[in-house]
Amino acid sequence: MSNISLTKSKYNLHNQYKAIVIGGSAGSFQVISKILQHLPEDFQVPIVMCLHRLKDVRNGFVEALNIKSSKIIEEPEDKEQLRKGKIYLAPANYHLGFELGNTFTLSTEEMFNNSRPAIDITFITAAYVFRNKLIGILLSGANRDGALGMKRIAEKGGITIVQEPSECLIDTMPTAAIKDAEIDYILHTDEIIDFLSQLHHHYV
Repeated sequence: MSNISLTKSKYNLHNQYKAIVIGGSAGSFQVISKILQHLPEDFQVPIVMCLHRLKDVRNGFVEALNIKSSKIIEEPEDKEQLRKGKIYLAPANYHLGFELGNTFTLSTEEMFNNSRPAIDITFITAAYVFRNKLIGILLSGANRDGALGMKRIAEKGGITIVQEPSECLIDTMPTAAIKDAEIDYILHTDEIIDFLSQLHHHYV
């Protein structure tokens, strides 16, 4: 675990954040597993993960993440309400978005960035709904999916975080976001864990 001291002056946690969206692709599974493993059991801000996955394989992915996670991970239903303290994963072969009223939407529209679920769709719709009360985190990946979504989050006043490219198995995704969007923090995995710990203490 990083021994870097994270403070509110460094991490500008001035809002009561309503959601965290995390995107990742190739090389992100081990990173997200470690983040979930270290997440406090009473962590209250809902986390919504959009991870590129095999579209024809429905089982096994959630189960593998649940083995590592301190909290149960669920795949949301269409029109389901986002709830505090929950962790969600975009289902295989569905785009996952948000509507006003903090509800999920699922769709089988055309692939976006050669992906379904597409990180950009999750991030862009989340930025529209949650505005400056949203935190976006983009991890290792092999394409540009998520860069536009991070730009929208930044434009709406949310916090943007990318995994340090030099730590990524494949750095295309975070590098594209750094180029296209205003990124608040470029962090190693342990620093992302520390950031979430600081966020947790912001509520207690």
